[in-house]
Amino acid sequence: MKTLIAAYSGVLRGTGSSILSALQDLFSISWLNRSQVEKQLQVISVLQWVLTFLVMGVSCSVILLYTFCTDCWLIAVLYFTWLVFDWNTPKKGGRRSQWVRNWAMWRYFRDYFPIQLVKTHNLLTTRNYIFGYHPHGIMGLGAFCNFSTEATEVSKKFPGIRPYLATLAGNFRMPVLREYLMSGGICPVNQDTIDYLLSKNGSGNAIIIVVGGAAESLSSMPGKNAVTLRHRKGFVKLALRHGADLVPIYSFGENEVYKQVIFEEGSWGRWVQKKFQKYIGFAPCIFHGRGLFSSDTWGLLPYPKPITTVVGEPITIPKLEHPTQQDIDLYHAMYMEALVNLFDRHKTKFGLPETEVLEVT
Repeated sequence: MKTLIAAYSGVLRGTGSSILSALQDLFSISWLNRSQVEKQLQVISVLQWVLTFLVMGVSCSVILLYTFCTDCWLIAVLYFTWLVFDWNTPKKGGRRSQWVRNWAMWRYFRDYFPIQLVKTHNLLTTRNYIFGYHPHGIMGLGAFCNFSTEATEVSKKFPGIRPYLATLAGNFRMPVLREYLMSGGICPVNQDTIDYLLSKNGSGNAIIIVVGGAAESLSSMPGKNAVTLRHRKGFVKLALRHGADLVPIYSFGENEVYKQVIFEEGSWGRWVQKKFQKYIGFAPCIFHGRGLFSSDTWGLLPYPKPITTVVGEPITIPKLEHPTQQDIDLYHAMYMEALVNLFDRHKTKFGLPETEVLEVT
């Protein structure tokens, strides 16, 4: 308050030096400090995505249904009519928007942690790819930032490659949420979509699959580097059927941004999680991050820990119309070995000891 009064009195004196001095005092006020403003913008950008992830789909569905009971019912009718005709668009790669992918908000999102994308090899634009992203974490924040936005310049680092982050198909049955997801290049993780993108969408497509899925998220916790992969072979079969090269990705720090309650095998909590996973496709987690106004309180904001996503060397995959189980096992073993080697080569660069071992289950 005193600073504001001093600034105001300086202006009243009328001299150039006084005005300059007053402005300098004014811009030194804490609430106008640029670094603090940027911090708040980072928090807001991350919070909006967390709320989008958790409640946007359900909220928009409820609002749209409520609209039917109001004077604006015609808007809801028109949207649902259009939705019927547009239902299969997500299965064909959706409607990505470079404008949305380049929003300044995503750069604040990136800087909150911060998130970094590391390229180790070039990718040919004449090939299609399946990227295996590990680990899942609670929300896959590194996967979203790196491949559904241009915050880490994925299109510049891999020119001519179109990334499609694959997520639960149920998200695309939610009004408005589906449009938001498609604008970032996000698509359903089902066979129809993957078949279309790898066979009818030309070359240079890269489908990012978080291989461990819901099962892997249940073991996500700070200090743990573990992936659910040993019995996940469907993505290898798809790669063989389409001749799409496999690219292992490990995201260091993905498990550090949230803490969760881990239920032991055989407990009632784990039983409930597995039932949700089996019948709905996702597993509810009891997790927490930091509070909105203080890092010392619990809340939904992730902890600001660095996430570094390392994209490994592509594994050349032949096109086999009907791959045998032996073929699938062979290339799955090659993929697992490549992922472990990728982890071992880069772990010490990102704060892990030489003795750290990637646990593959």
